[in-house]
Amino acid sequence: MNNDFSLDYYRMTGEKYRKGIKSKIKVIFSHHIRYVQLWRNANGKMTLFRKLRLHKYAKKYGLEISASAKIGKGLYLGHPYNITVGGGVIIGDNVNLHKGCTIGRENRGKRKGSPHIGNCVSVGINSTIVGNIKIGNNVLIAPNSFVNFDVPDNSVVIGNPGVIHHKENATEGYIAFRV
Repeated sequence: MNNDFSLDYYRMTGEKYRKGIKSKIKVIFSHHIRYVQLWRNANGKMTLFRKLRLHKYAKKYGLEISASAKIGKGLYLGHPYNITVGGGVIIGDNVNLHKGCTIGRENRGKRKGSPHIGNCVSVGINSTIVGNIKIGNNVLIAPNSFVNFDVPDNSVVIGNPGVIHHKENATEGYIAFRV
């Protein structure tokens, strides 16, 4: 089993992944855990069968994470429907992605490129992050926020257009079971 997946499993369940029946049942009946497992395995060795299974779950649940995205350990998908992560996106460790969030590339202008997201970041429901920007560590992006600018460490971003508020321990209580 991919070690990164076992850390993702821990982040999503609060339990250590074991080869026993209890862990396997959670993977089978929790589509977000199953999707992350398929995504991690497909990126290990992309076969036609793995591509087709991943595509099936992507269409069924609206979970679209590009194979060219780089995601650190401890990914957490909360309310996992309609989450999009585009190609070239780099995501750090202990990141929460919630329903309807979009993280993607900007194709023109001074921010042409994909975002780089740091460690311990929580992306709220229906938030959008676009462009060649850097999101620092320990950042909370509030629901319905639009971010197309750099965000420093220890910040909360609120609104559309986003407004940055400095806050130590911004993700305290939001990022559980850190790895």
